[in-house]
Amino acid sequence: MKSNEIKEAALKYFTIHGYEGASLSQIAEEVGIKKQSIYTHFKGKDDLFLQVLHDAKETELSSKLQYFNKIDSQNPEKDLYGFLKLVIDLFQKNEQLKFWLRMSFFPPAHLSKAIEEEVIDIEEKVQAILESKFQDWIDAEVIVSDVAKTPTFAFLGVVDSIMLELVYGNDEKRLKDKLEASWTVFWRGISHQ
Repeated sequence: MKSNEIKEAALKYFTIHGYEGASLSQIAEEVGIKKQSIYTHFKGKDDLFLQVLHDAKETELSSKLQYFNKIDSQNPEKDLYGFLKLVIDLFQKNEQLKFWLRMSFFPPAHLSKAIEEEVIDIEEKVQAILESKFQDWIDAEVIVSDVAKTPTFAFLGVVDSIMLELVYGNDEKRLKDKLEASWTVFWRGISHQ
């Protein structure tokens, strides 16, 4: 129980102050324990950080898997646009995912390799799921494409564009405009219009 409380406090401080700005003393004080008590649950700041990061990654992955499990293969326009809206919603409202997004773009230098491996792992899993969905839509002839990899990578480019806006932008209108423009061009490229 205490380790979860420590991770919750750590999430708050790592999200607000980054790795460098968050201190174990602040985290311990937030939980109501002494700093040395953290070492009962975690090897140190790096271990705590990486566990919080891994939990955030699992939250993102499970949210995306739940979404993909609900969609059908006959309405890619609704399903793909819905996925983009889900990504925006998740990263704007979920503290774990705000943390995940920031750390995947701005990792602490000495942990960048470990974070990169986590990011690549989730990217590969999402890519595989999307590729399978695109293949289903190609087979059902509801989108135009020769191979599933092409629309998959194009769609992931739209997702990456939205993610960049979530990290660097602070303007809802710009985010909405970027979503609509990217989506319009993407959908026009794969639909039977």
